[in-house]
Amino acid sequence: MNDSTITLSTSEMTSVFILSVAAFVLAMMLTPIYTYAAYRFKFWKKQRETSTTGEKLMVFVKLHKQKFQRNIPTMAGCIGVLAIAAVTLANLDRGQTWLPLAGLLGGAFVGLLDDIINIRGDGTGVAGLRSEAKFMMITALGLGLGWFFFAKLGYTSVHLPFAGPLDIGWMMIPLFAFAVVATGNAVNISDGLDGLAGGLLALSFSAFGVIALLQGQFYLAGFCFTVVGALLSYLWFNIYPARFFMGDVGSFAFGVSLGVVAMLTNTLFLLPIIGVIFVIEAGSSLIQIASKRLFHRKIFTSAPIHHHFEAAGWPETKVTMRFWVIGAVAAMAGVYLAIAGGHI
Repeated sequence: MNDSTITLSTSEMTSVFILSVAAFVLAMMLTPIYTYAAYRFKFWKKQRETSTTGEKLMVFVKLHKQKFQRNIPTMAGCIGVLAIAAVTLANLDRGQTWLPLAGLLGGAFVGLLDDIINIRGDGTGVAGLRSEAKFMMITALGLGLGWFFFAKLGYTSVHLPFAGPLDIGWMMIPLFAFAVVATGNAVNISDGLDGLAGGLLALSFSAFGVIALLQGQFYLAGFCFTVVGALLSYLWFNIYPARFFMGDVGSFAFGVSLGVVAMLTNTLFLLPIIGVIFVIEAGSSLIQIASKRLFHRKIFTSAPIHHHFEAAGWPETKVTMRFWVIGAVAAMAGVYLAIAGGHI
């Protein structure tokens, strides 16, 4: 490596660091404005009382009764979305930042509708958009982004770890949509304990940011670490006991953009490793619903699985911290596999 290469690498990494710090500072500055509006207009998170399959959420309500005795604002994800969008507008690149920014804003729009319905609701039922409506909207968003990825950016192959690229042509569009829908919903399901989703997202975006840096995709790496900066600001206030929740506006925004980043780094098959907790959380909910509908019995005391561990007697903070540890190990494993598997 010659001196000019070292200088270039240092310069790019410095730029990425500055973007991350800028997002953190901007999000911190926006937080008092959001807090004033949240308490002024009562953005209170309504507790769900009925599950997707229709029965009363007896265990969930018991576990979180004390938490919801105090009014906790939701929709704090708006802070991160605004901060990331503002910083990314100064770091725009057609091939690297348009799609993740569009995914962030599109996911935020769907989540915002869900949060507004939740705030205006009475807390009964699902207290938000019907799951079918959210699924259709996120799918439409994924297909639109997938079309741009295929038709405008020219991506036609997916990289298989340790094997190489596999050309799939126009099938890239539904594959892209699947990645977006699956990741968006998995992050949304995981957002159930103070600090849990925020910490896991920061770890996942950090891993993909490192991968993008190693690939030479510096604009995309800048986006990833911009998200990390905004998430660290959010975590300052969301760790136990949370002062506010990101809401669906945050979980869908971050989840969708995470799926987009995985596609842009051509590491789709590493996404379930880097985001292994998201996979486990979504899988536990899917297994629980399937078991109740097919066999009329529950596999877990409460789903997703973080509530199962709470019901088993684990304090909320222990569940969160142990899931963070698993997420950190998974993130490091994902970066290693990206290097060893030929993604770099």
